[in-house]
Amino acid sequence: MTKTIRAGVLDVAYEESGPSHGTPVILLHGFPYDIHAYDEVARILAGEGLRTIVPYLRGYGPTRFRSRETPRSGQQAALAHDLRDLMDALGVQRALLGGFDWGGRSCCIVSALWPERVIGVVLGGGYTIQDIASAAKPVPPERELLWWYQYYMHGERGRAGVENYRYELGKLLWRLWSPNWKFDEATYARTAESFDNPDFVDVVVHSYRHRFGLVPGDPAVEDTERRLASRPKIDLPAIVLHGHDNGVVPVSGSEEDARMFTATFERRVLPAIGHNVPQEAPEQFAAAILRIRRQVQN
Repeated sequence: MTKTIRAGVLDVAYEESGPSHGTPVILLHGFPYDIHAYDEVARILAGEGLRTIVPYLRGYGPTRFRSRETPRSGQQAALAHDLRDLMDALGVQRALLGGFDWGGRSCCIVSALWPERVIGVVLGGGYTIQDIASAAKPVPPERELLWWYQYYMHGERGRAGVENYRYELGKLLWRLWSPNWKFDEATYARTAESFDNPDFVDVVVHSYRHRFGLVPGDPAVEDTERRLASRPKIDLPAIVLHGHDNGVVPVSGSEEDARMFTATFERRVLPAIGHNVPQEAPEQFAAAILRIRRQVQN
């Protein structure tokens, strides 16, 4: 059953499973996904006695902004504040975190800036705190090609494309980013319902413009954004799971991640897995969460 709680600037919709007294774990999705990416992971973790919380991010599903005046920002700092605010609202002082794509970035930021709130972290794809100051520097053409969808959103034609073809765009990205994952139409359609959120387009477009320095951020989180400019390291137990066939973040994208972590760190490359690690490889993702829990208990 979906629950809703007032958390910061949002009424956050989330699903919770497992015992209320269990070790909390919060699992965060990205674009263009939703909480269904964690259906099987949540089932496994709840069965192991963890209090498992899976929220819809801002702009997705039933999550709503509380005020029309709040900027529909998709910047990294805003998403991280959403996570911290959710923990406060739920009375969770410390939690295990797991995420990929936007959700992985939120996990990275909270782990780096507020480590006292985090037990350990599992990241699909690696360390992803954005280096906005360097965003204008070109990368090799092969890498630029993978980011076409981001550049598409930099103009108003792309914005209209997201508005009018959000279902088709998300489905195309699923196929490109996870070429070996044979999802069916029903699986995709269940998630694509979340893209009908009235703030989806505004949040998504802002995210892909802000990370290139093309639009201003939300003033309420600018102090945090300035702290992120140094790309702070994470001093917590961490496991990175990188799909070998990730169609947007190549394996090389996390090869140097070890230098961004100063505590126990492990990186695993998963054969034949793409970008959506928790949904494509739920057993491995859940096992990584449980491995960190054992590490901190020993």
